[in-house]
Amino acid sequence: MTTPLRKSLYVGFAGLSIIGTAAACAPTTEAPTTRTPATEDGGQAATGSPTSAGTSSSAAVASTGASTYKDGTYSADGTYTSPNGQEKVGVELTLAADKVSAVNITVHPSNPNTKKFQGEFAGGIAGQIVGKDIDELNVSKVAGSSLTSGGFNEAVEQIKSQAK
Repeated sequence: MTTPLRKSLYVGFAGLSIIGTAAACAPTTEAPTTRTPATEDGGQAATGSPTSAGTSSSAAVASTGASTYKDGTYSADGTYTSPNGQEKVGVELTLAADKVSAVNITVHPSNPNTKKFQGEFAGGIAGQIVGKDIDELNVSKVAGSSLTSGGFNEAVEQIKSQAK
């Protein structure tokens, strides 16, 4: 092999290596999977400040009329169908000026697979929805869990009705 050809190959491999490294460092749309003892045991995963479940604020819509929903904490259960049958997931959202300021997922696993996927969903959902307008929420897949999102989206619709 000639020296100029060898140098070209080395330069080419170095360029590919740099491109690969840069691509690996690029942000992704999927939130990182984190596990907490609560989600591993079928409990709750929470973000934001702790609140009591099932409460809602009686705060009025802002006088400017800009807010569509009342600020407060709302909860609902959503259902979805998995290969193991009907499943349920609990959702608690805290709203401030129509934006989600905190989310709390209560997992209701019926089997080990559901426990795993609901736990992964609970660990990754906050990164995808906190700070977003509630009307813009339409979750499809979180941390590898795609079916749980159907129950989550159903619960969000119920919460929107409660918060009007």
